[in-house]
Amino acid sequence: MVAGWLNYYSRFRPWKLIPLAMRINAYLVRWIRQKYKRLAAKRKALAKMQEIARRYLRMFAHWRLTATVSAVSA
Repeated sequence: MVAGWLNYYSRFRPWKLIPLAMRINAYLVRWIRQKYKRLAAKRKALAKMQEIARRYLRMFAHWRLTATVSAVSA
């Protein structure tokens, strides 16, 4: 669902989707911190998310819009 939405709106204003993609990343980091207690520290959660992003580039549709995961702020 997100992939289709991103494909549609990226045709018209792709620069407007970058803040949305970064916000989705922030929600993912928050979810990681709550789900895995050993990753409760923000630095550890960000490191894990970067590792996943490097390993699985196409796991989430919005990752093709963001150059790095390191710019996530939760």
